[in-house]
Amino acid sequence: MEWRLFEGIAGEDVRAVLSLARRSTYRRGEVVFHHRDPADAVHLVVKGRFDIRITTTHGDVVALAIRGPGETFGEIAVVTGAERSATVSALEPGETLVLRGSELRRLARDHATVGEVLVRMLAEHVALLSERLVEAYTVDAETRVARRVLELGRVYGGTPPVTIPLIQEEIAALAGASRATVNRVLREAEDRGFVSLSRGKTTLLDESGMARLARVRG
Repeated sequence: MEWRLFEGIAGEDVRAVLSLARRSTYRRGEVVFHHRDPADAVHLVVKGRFDIRITTTHGDVVALAIRGPGETFGEIAVVTGAERSATVSALEPGETLVLRGSELRRLARDHATVGEVLVRMLAEHVALLSERLVEAYTVDAETRVARRVLELGRVYGGTPPVTIPLIQEEIAALAGASRATVNRVLREAEDRGFVSLSRGKTTLLDESGMARLARVRG
């Protein structure tokens, strides 16, 4: 397993760092950490997928991203010393390697490439949040749902047919839409042969068709 965080670091150095990490497993739906928890460790995803979400002051749940094998979460807050900025939970049975914050900071001091990767990851995080904010004001809910389904198809496999094992409430949280809107969009997409629906799952069949609904240029 390779993680982007270790780009440019010699294999023996990576192995030495990983030897200090502890393995942690999670059940579907289990919370890894909550918003405003102390940022004491970074998680390297080994297995499963984890969603990153926040709850607004009005009680609405907004899912920001999904992290899977080979990706990380929690690294930015560890480096900045801030509290957790979101809640992370397991979308399916999962496993992470938990690296203490002190080890990540030492790694960043000893290896310039780690600091560079962290800066790029922070920039991407800010860009994603900015994109989602603009999208919320300028793109209708139906199009946002189609875009999230298209993105989830890539997260869960890439080449159709791809099964997305998320319930409609979870897709709604990612799209910033209601479950009713998600259901309507998916039913219409199914009628057009773009997706197939089953209990708790959506299978993406036609990526180009969904891209037209999402108004995404191929």
